[in-house]
Amino acid sequence: MIDMTTPNLRIAKSEDFLYILPKMANRHGLIAGATGTGKTVTLQSLAEAFSDIGVPVFMADVKGDLSGMSQIGGGNARVDARVQQLGMEGYVPKASPVAFWDVYGVKGHPVRTTIAEMGPLLLARMLNLNDIQAGVLNVIFKIADDQGWLLLDLKDLRAMSQFAAENAAQYQTEYGNISAASVGAIQRALLQLETEGGEMLFGEPALNLDDLMQTDAQGRGVINILASDQLFNSPRLYATLLLWLLSELFEKLPEVGDLEKPKLVFFFDEAHLLFNDAPQPLMQKIEQVVRLIRSKGVGVYFVSQNPLDIPDVVLGQLGNRVQHALRAFTPRDQKAVNSAAETFRSNPKVDVKTAITELGVGEALVSFLDEKGIPSPVERALVCPPKSRIGPANDAERAMVIRQSLVAGVYEKQVDRESAYEVLKKRAEQVSAEQAPKQEAAKQEEQGFDWGGVLGGKKTSRSDSAMEVAAKSAARAIGSQLGRSIIRGVLGSILGKK
Repeated sequence: MIDMTTPNLRIAKSEDFLYILPKMANRHGLIAGATGTGKTVTLQSLAEAFSDIGVPVFMADVKGDLSGMSQIGGGNARVDARVQQLGMEGYVPKASPVAFWDVYGVKGHPVRTTIAEMGPLLLARMLNLNDIQAGVLNVIFKIADDQGWLLLDLKDLRAMSQFAAENAAQYQTEYGNISAASVGAIQRALLQLETEGGEMLFGEPALNLDDLMQTDAQGRGVINILASDQLFNSPRLYATLLLWLLSELFEKLPEVGDLEKPKLVFFFDEAHLLFNDAPQPLMQKIEQVVRLIRSKGVGVYFVSQNPLDIPDVVLGQLGNRVQHALRAFTPRDQKAVNSAAETFRSNPKVDVKTAITELGVGEALVSFLDEKGIPSPVERALVCPPKSRIGPANDAERAMVIRQSLVAGVYEKQVDRESAYEVLKKRAEQVSAEQAPKQEAAKQEEQGFDWGGVLGGKKTSRSDSAMEVAAKSAARAIGSQLGRSIIRGVLGSILGKK
């Protein structure tokens, strides 16, 4: 078993090593910096440190580089040089316990949720609906709930949307207007989501959050890595999925107060996607989740190129910070430099505004919370290298990890139980069966209609006038709905003439 008594997480070194206190790790954090400054390696080092003290981790792998955490490090000259430079005694390369996940089920265990669990607010965000369309989506969910029809996958929602539109007049008084145009917009958005592979996200078995909070036989926290290189091509799907995971953790985990260490640490990479064009109700939900989820024992660490990507109301709650280099090429860049500098607790030894543009790769401005929850003075430091491999695992290595996973075989086979789609399909078949005799009778009545006499194409065998023939045919066809429609059209054209 690993030594679980060591409380501090060694992250970087200035004159001395800098540590995150596990008790303060659920006060959230920020990892920021321009492309190529070392954010990914910092993320890897932080995840390893949490895993080593028994804290499970969830992280999205946007570039595919983090999969190497499942493999033993070593053989990297730059890492060896950094270890020697920092005097990291006892450094031994090792692999971390990893579980791979993938919405598409190719590079990891499938990740699924249900339409009902996602809910109308987040689904409207995913579908990029406006306020009116989002309101109609809420009505569709409400009708399904009141009827007791399950919404599990995309075909359920499509069928439910069609049903609501076809019965809009019936539901208008109780639920409000169901615009055909809004339902059409929802259906088009669902089709677009399906073309992006979003149908793979919805269904059963749905992800059990407990499976993200496992430890291995040595007591180390499992690092859950979501393959996101393909998912990231649909930014709104990517951001909404991660936000759903956060909100589910917030809703389902019990209040635990301040623990000695977090129950889970959640890294939100490319965090700017979460806040881009987010409507106000969603922004309020994000703020609420970030503010209160620490009492559930979850620490959230946002990873972004620019600290300005994070709204002030959220940024102010991120106590542990690692700021890599920023580039001041534009006025917005300069504003980001000034903003980042002002958020650190000052240190007379460090000129933050100058240093932040001069930092080298793997170098950062670091400030962590002390035992009283007060940010420490900012330090210019070198980030400690990880012990696992820097860079991706190959396909064979990934496949081996997936086969040996604690949840191997649990999510691989999809289940499709009876839900809204099947219920509505059965209703349609029943209605069709009930109408079949009536339709057959109507067909037989239709066959007695004398088209030639009415339309003047042929003379009848009798010497009746065209008007008389039409009147007799009308009498024979009066029982048929289709017949009545034809009669209205024919007679309307005849009687409408002077």
